[in-house]
Amino acid sequence: MPETDPVLEVMGLRKEFGELVAVDDVSFQIPEGGSLAVVGESGSGKTTIARMVVGLERPTAGTIRACGRDRSLPARKTSERRARGREVQIVFQDPYSSLDPRQTAAASIDEVVRLHHGGNAGERRERVAELSGLVGLDERQVRALPRALSGGQRQRVAIARALAAEPRLLILDESVAALDVSIQAQVLNLLADIHDRTGVSYLLISHDLAVVRQLAHETIVMNRGQVVESGPTAEVLDNPQQEYTKILRASVPGPGWKPVRRRMRTAPG
Repeated sequence: MPETDPVLEVMGLRKEFGELVAVDDVSFQIPEGGSLAVVGESGSGKTTIARMVVGLERPTAGTIRACGRDRSLPARKTSERRARGREVQIVFQDPYSSLDPRQTAAASIDEVVRLHHGGNAGERRERVAELSGLVGLDERQVRALPRALSGGQRQRVAIARALAAEPRLLILDESVAALDVSIQAQVLNLLADIHDRTGVSYLLISHDLAVVRQLAHETIVMNRGQVVESGPTAEVLDNPQQEYTKILRASVPGPGWKPVRRRMRTAPG
């Protein structure tokens, strides 16, 4: 495939759930090694887009091409599903529910390596160690079950597991939203480093503009299933043209912001 071809191209995407139109005529593309954020409030349609790209939802209309393949329809054969999995992976918001509680981190990562790339036990152990090091997991953490790991550590396992397939596109669906702020920063730095080191492309689904600024080259803003603004991330966030984007931007707490605790009114006795 020519290097100039996008790793992901979405054209006229639409998704209906009965009478509800969740996604309405959405188009965008991500170049090889690029990163794009889909931003919006809950219910804007951004997660539905991610689910369609990865194959968990079927579009009502429109086309999805990933890595030169048409993904508009579900895979029919196991071999096709595996081929798609080697090209596109997703990291979900909740790392605990996405991991098998009976598997150690090493076993969870090894399972994906064995499925997509095979190799003998020694070769797979080396690959698991390489991936664990890439995401910052030490030997003790790799041997642990998910319940013995913190939320940030579990998310690192989920990222390593996704990267074990060696995808060209990684979908990050609110992947740091469930973490504490300090842990969020660590995982964001990790994701930025992985992007630089591996060249994997990112499709970032987020409501957090600080996350978007750190990871995404381009941004599209969605409201009620439609794209209302798009462009380079810095331009969209620093000089928004649409009122909806301005409202999103204004809702971000600035430096020195502190929450105000309101006193509860007591009923007269």
